[in-house]
Amino acid sequence: MAGSVKSISSPVPVTLFPTLAALMLTIGLIVTASFFIYEATSSRKTRSVAKELITGTVASVFLGFGSLFLLLASGVYV
Repeated sequence: MAGSVKSISSPVPVTLFPTLAALMLTIGLIVTASFFIYEATSSRKTRSVAKELITGTVASVFLGFGSLFLLLASGVYV
């Protein structure tokens, strides 16, 4: 039984962690900036709740995974 045990490995190569972190954080910050610009430039009557939720969700996902890859690239394994 000990011979059939495999070690756990990442599905993403470790060398891609810094690149993925920078890419995802950049995309997340751009989407966050567009969210703030949308909130600042639209009036209360023309705002769309669906657009706000979608934009917030996309920004949150990219910033979350970007933060995860940043931690993994710096050696903090979570």
